[in-house]
Amino acid sequence: MHTTNAAELWDRVTGTQPEPSLWLVVATGVLALSLVVYRTAWLIARNAITIAHEGGHGLVALLSGRRLQGIRLHSDTSGLTVSRGKPTGLGMILTAAAGYIAPSLLGLGGAWLLAADHITALLWGATGLLLVMLVMIRNAYGILTVVVTGAGFLLVSWLAGAQVQAAFGYGVVWFLLLGGVRPPFELQRKRRYGGAGDSDPDQLARLTGVPAVGWLLFFHVVTVCSLIGGGRWLLEV
Repeated sequence: MHTTNAAELWDRVTGTQPEPSLWLVVATGVLALSLVVYRTAWLIARNAITIAHEGGHGLVALLSGRRLQGIRLHSDTSGLTVSRGKPTGLGMILTAAAGYIAPSLLGLGGAWLLAADHITALLWGATGLLLVMLVMIRNAYGILTVVVTGAGFLLVSWLAGAQVQAAFGYGVVWFLLLGGVRPPFELQRKRRYGGAGDSDPDQLARLTGVPAVGWLLFFHVVTVCSLIGGGRWLLEV
């Protein structure tokens, strides 16, 4: 029975895979768009955006020298990331600003990998990030969500053929790019009707003196530009 050694595994992860056809890229984009547009599907699929959102807060907190205490993911697709450190300053600002742009930036990075035909590397990289995040999850629903998501990536990357890997990888990246655009608009709508009074833009407004609407505009610019740039990479097949 043949066993995969470390060298073969490394070559498998870092090597390139066959470029998918344009129809597959477009089809996965349409599917991802349907998950974002249709409310019922979005209420479920949005959990993946929440994972990326809270993961963005957590990663930037660690990179900026803060101590990450834990992450909670809730069944209503909300989440909470708690870190300790100086309550003001650049580290806190970067941590607060990271959440709403994290899904789109992850999608942009994924699009770059796919444009270079590193489909397996994308899937394994996502699995690794989810495994690291799992250590910091502090509630049962969050653990379940991350484990199920990570298992999906692992099974596809390990067992599926090249075409299935490509379809899954492109679908995920399209969803991050398209799904990353919607939450800032949802937050803007909530704020218009007096909701979300202590949202990320409000915290950033207190930290920087820049009005919350300015931070919302920043989120819109980053997410839309990421979609445009990432979409161009994905369609270059």
